[in-house]
Amino acid sequence: MIPAVTQQIWCVAALLGTTALAIATSRSRQSTAIVYGATFAISLIALAGAMISLIFRTSATELALPIGLPWLGSHFRLDALAAFFLVVVNLGGAAASLYGLGYGSHAPQRILPFFPAFLAGMNLVVLADDAFTYLLCWEFMSLASWALVMAHHRDADNARAGYVYLVMASFGTLALLLAFGLLAGAGGSYSFAAIRAAQHTPSEAALVLALMLLGAGSKAGLIPLHVWLPLAHPAAPSHVSALMSGVMTKVAIYGFIRVVFDLLGPPSWSAGVAVLILGGATAVMGILYALMEKDLKRLLAYSTIENIGVIFASLGLALAFQANGLGLAAALAFTAALFHVLNHSFFKSLLFFGAGAVLTSTGERDMEKLGGLIHRMPLTSFVFLVGCVAISALPPFNGFVSEWLMFQAVLQSPDLPQWLLKIMVPAVGALLALAAALAAACFVKAFGITFLGRARSPAAEAAGEVDRYSLAAMFSLAVLCFLAGILPGLVIDALSPVAQTVIGHRMPLQADDPWLSIVPIEESRSSYNGLLVFAFITAAASLAVYFIHRFASRAIRRGPAWGCGFSDPTPAAQYSGVSFVQPIRRVFGTLVFQAREHVDMPAPGELRPARLRVDMHDLVWERLYTPVTDLVWFFADRLNQLQFLTIRRYLSLVFATLVTLLLALAIWS
Repeated sequence: MIPAVTQQIWCVAALLGTTALAIATSRSRQSTAIVYGATFAISLIALAGAMISLIFRTSATELALPIGLPWLGSHFRLDALAAFFLVVVNLGGAAASLYGLGYGSHAPQRILPFFPAFLAGMNLVVLADDAFTYLLCWEFMSLASWALVMAHHRDADNARAGYVYLVMASFGTLALLLAFGLLAGAGGSYSFAAIRAAQHTPSEAALVLALMLLGAGSKAGLIPLHVWLPLAHPAAPSHVSALMSGVMTKVAIYGFIRVVFDLLGPPSWSAGVAVLILGGATAVMGILYALMEKDLKRLLAYSTIENIGVIFASLGLALAFQANGLGLAAALAFTAALFHVLNHSFFKSLLFFGAGAVLTSTGERDMEKLGGLIHRMPLTSFVFLVGCVAISALPPFNGFVSEWLMFQAVLQSPDLPQWLLKIMVPAVGALLALAAALAAACFVKAFGITFLGRARSPAAEAAGEVDRYSLAAMFSLAVLCFLAGILPGLVIDALSPVAQTVIGHRMPLQADDPWLSIVPIEESRSSYNGLLVFAFITAAASLAVYFIHRFASRAIRRGPAWGCGFSDPTPAAQYSGVSFVQPIRRVFGTLVFQAREHVDMPAPGELRPARLRVDMHDLVWERLYTPVTDLVWFFADRLNQLQFLTIRRYLSLVFATLVTLLLALAIWS
């Protein structure tokens, strides 16, 4: 029997072969169908292999190839943690490939070779079992995704997005390189097995944690390393945006878990505090940024930052519990994080697919120019609504379950011995509750302004439903959101081998509980039954519909749109996204965005229109990144003068540099 890791490597080889095939068939009209059809089939095969490894195989399988560094080679390993993230990667890859079969005709042909390469890179990062292979595959994944972001490279905004993404990716790789250098130590052993067996001092562990937060956090989208994300996601084609947001950010989370939970050894409770605070701040800031957006894809990109914050907060809880020997609570928090990783890959991919369908049909991403699409794109509207409900953490869909598990872990904080954790965990829990409430408001806005009301532009009036491949991909993910919500116990049990491998503990077996309930700790504390909640919601909604249709007045079925007491047929008079978030902006915007409203109200009798202008500032960009870039440009201008020196001055500069280095060496020795 072929080892599981070997099967996955063959799938990666097939994806790389598809890249070559895409180049060879670039002039063919069938190239889109060939490439996406091949990646769809390969992703399904890799998905099946990863699920079998996760559910039925408990022992890890390894593979060494004679490529890479001469004395090291390349090592690959498939254990429970890698198998779970391979499920996320290849499920997202299969959905994006299916979507691409229809949507791909609207995307540039130049992305075809890079799409399977991107999938291959993400698979290789998860399978890598030594530092050199990991970093090489990480950089390969980053470059392939950068090429996909640059699909519309002639657009100035897209070129800027690609530049910022490349800079942040290089910064993240540098941080990871330094982290692995510290882990390897003076012996320079790059294999994960040797790093895992080595002893690391508390100062080394703290520095590695900081570097991993910089390296993996920049790719995942932690605040303040998130700046590339709202630029790159809207620039990329929508199925690529779904992969980057729903999958690639999870590969970064995998890297963080692999190093901090596995390679670094037993954690300290202070590490949990740092990750917990950073996760809570990221969740609130991300959703506030999303609320202020009117670009649908940028809104979804900022929402990804919020969900990444939720995941990191759960991981911080797991670190804190594990450091204090509370294995069951650590397993609960860790399982909640993994469950949310899976859930986010479902509903965020679905929402990006929906945004891509809207963009294909209308050519617009600005929600203020949409509206009324529920009548013209009813199927897309339905699945987008499913995604909005799921990401808003409302039952009976999957987003509720993972966030509910996370709050159950927060409720275990009184068992922690450190007073700082006793205070910080409930405080961060309150931040996460605020983020959940704001997320619900955000996606009420996203769905309502985009799909409800009347069309605000001719493009929205002329919209039509998208192709069957795009609809099939969206409906498949909507079904997964529903099934994971009403049958969460099956997902939790599937995640148990991962928690057992990484944490050393697992949640109680959920399949033995009656009526498919889930009991995180014990029944006396809490339980949840998604199936019963769904049955109750269905029964209540059915009764409401029956009584409305049976007893409501039949006198008036249709009337003019309500316009605050008078009818106005102008669609521009509708509630807008800006007006929807005005109360939230006035509460939070002054502090977070330095928002200022400027009202120009004409005097009585004047015929000019009233105008409202809102000025907002991205304080992270203006106060952190702008000074750094200004400093770089300052030194670049000064150093630019070196290329205009005469030969005599060049020789003098070389001589002075040589003397300086020799003096430094003499002093050092």
